[in-house]
Amino acid sequence: MKPVRWGTAARLATILGVILVAVLSLTTFGVVRAYTSQLQASTTRSLADELQAFAGSARQRPNGQSLAAFTRGFLQTRALDDNEVLVIALAGRSTFGSSGSAELLRTPHVRAWSLHPLSTSERLTLTAGKTSWELVAIPLRSPSGASLGTVAAAVRSSQVDRDIGRVAALAAGEAGIAVLAGVAACWLVLRRLLKRIHRVTATAAELGSGALDRRLRENGTTDEVGQLAVAFDTMADQLSAALTAQRRLLSDVSHQLRTPLTVARGHLEVLERTGTRPRDVHETVELVIDELDHMRALVEQLLMLGHALEPDFVTRVPVDLRSFCADLMETVKVLAKRRWEIGDVPDLVVAADAAKLRGAILNLVDNAVRATRDGDTIALSVTPTREDLVTLAIDDSGPGMSADARASALDRFSRPGAADSSGTGLGLAIVRAVAEAHGGSAAVTDSRLGGLRVEMTIPGAKATEPAKTTSARA
Repeated sequence: MKPVRWGTAARLATILGVILVAVLSLTTFGVVRAYTSQLQASTTRSLADELQAFAGSARQRPNGQSLAAFTRGFLQTRALDDNEVLVIALAGRSTFGSSGSAELLRTPHVRAWSLHPLSTSERLTLTAGKTSWELVAIPLRSPSGASLGTVAAAVRSSQVDRDIGRVAALAAGEAGIAVLAGVAACWLVLRRLLKRIHRVTATAAELGSGALDRRLRENGTTDEVGQLAVAFDTMADQLSAALTAQRRLLSDVSHQLRTPLTVARGHLEVLERTGTRPRDVHETVELVIDELDHMRALVEQLLMLGHALEPDFVTRVPVDLRSFCADLMETVKVLAKRRWEIGDVPDLVVAADAAKLRGAILNLVDNAVRATRDGDTIALSVTPTREDLVTLAIDDSGPGMSADARASALDRFSRPGAADSSGTGLGLAIVRAVAEAHGGSAAVTDSRLGGLRVEMTIPGAKATEPAKTTSARA
């Protein structure tokens, strides 16, 4: 049989309870000890005041009045607390006491004071019958210094003990209430907190089982668990988007590769049935090679899109946009007989992956070349914005694209308005992936040249002193 394991809330509440009990026990002990010392000191002062009051009155008694007569009158008129008594033992005479002191007067220690008065003050504890007394005694002397007897004030110890006991019980009760309240509050808070954490665990398990739409949705909470829930939902959104994109990619890849494989297989089967004439073999081999080249280009671009999902897809280095665009223009001018233009380029250095950025823009240039004819214009422009972003765009004077076609132009394998059938439909998707990997975006709009404008917006900085517009024909 497995031992019962307490929950986290119960364990933490128990630990807190033990700590509170230890701390409050020490505190209660200190409070009771301090109260006991204070009560004893207060009792001692009260008893000493009674003794001083009698001694002072005795020295000032009327002339001719005996000390015994004065003592009787003083004890009859002196108002004492219920638990206090006054005992006076005159040297060689009787012993007198206030109301309630009869048992105390019969004790041998008090009776001995009449025969042997105290020479110095003392504090002692005596038991008379069933009552325990705390006494403070001082010698009684005449103005000349002669010993006249002993005066003692006493208080019942039981009352002092009861007072101390009440304070100890009150302190212990308050400490117990504090422990119970602290443990209960801790348990309730932990239960609420752990329920929310359990939701995170359960939701993570559901996500792991394939329920990609599960979310915590703890909106409006700003504590640490709320921030954890928000971060968890963000991660779940990204995970869901990545898995959905992966599934779509696999579906698109299987669809796109099926056609060239079917074409190649069909021609090979036809070749097998029709014979081995050199001309047929040559044509079939060329066609199969074309289809394989198309598949290789498709696979390379798909690998590029797959790597775009990785966090280290881009390696940022400082890129001088003026030099970058100038080199790029020198490269594209030989691609086709077009009117090539480059707009104002700001004096700006951005952190970007130069190779991937160059490849994305060459994709845009290739699309623009396919969409235009000899003599048409293709322009490269770089525009900084107020939000510390910079936009790199390719404009062309081709036929353009309808609004409906532009809406899906950046999707994988989407080829709206394509001028030929040799493309893969992945060029603009790669452009968008590169832009998003840099923390930016891509967009397709109408061009000022009358055709299409495709732009990439990436983080940049404020530009200074734009370069002059240049144009070239190739």
